[in-house]
Amino acid sequence: MNEYKTKEQKKKFYRSSEWEAVRQQALKRDNYECQQCKREGKVHVDSEKVDGEKKSIELNVHHKYEIEFYPQLALMLANLETLCLNCHNKTHGRVFNQAKKKKWNDERW
Repeated sequence: MNEYKTKEQKKKFYRSSEWEAVRQQALKRDNYECQQCKREGKVHVDSEKVDGEKKSIELNVHHKYEIEFYPQLALMLANLETLCLNCHNKTHGRVFNQAKKKKWNDERW
């Protein structure tokens, strides 16, 4: 069984043809839409490819059970769901461009 503990092991996995094939299956199954946005009644679809331009990344295919801890589920379609970058980052606790909440109110008297 493969292990995906190190950065190099994960990078090799995410560049594999096996991953790309199952990733495309997940995107197609999910109609190229963020499933979390859909649950919230919003719509976030994939960007369109324009000839001569690099396609912007809008969607990721997310492992519900992380490959580091559940390597046996790494290529299982049932363990995957399509998420937009924002939802994917929120799922992993990575929140960018948001003001940090202050610990206390600095209001002056």
